[in-house]
Amino acid sequence: METDSDKVFKALADPARRLLLDRLHAENGQTLGRLCDAMGMTRQAATKHLKVLEEASLVVPVWQGREKFHYLNPAPIHEIAERWIHKFERGRLRALADLKSKLEGENDG
Repeated sequence: METDSDKVFKALADPARRLLLDRLHAENGQTLGRLCDAMGMTRQAATKHLKVLEEASLVVPVWQGREKFHYLNPAPIHEIAERWIHKFERGRLRALADLKSKLEGENDG
């Protein structure tokens, strides 16, 4: 069974999908046509990629009348950063804090 994290990693694995996310980060709330024009991508290809991004909750579609706008949802990326990146940074930050304390302690003496 595919987990939410699996869906996010799968979505981020493709360079075209990362580019779509970059485009939405630069200008959030774009229609399919606008995304296609900016990227030189066919509507069919963009639709396929956006579907994967939506399934991973990285993109949220919002209908306004007859137009569908796509918005970036950074929450899944934040969750991955918290789980897979930040925990590895804690050790380094702790080591820097310990070094700072030790050096400041030596200067006081």
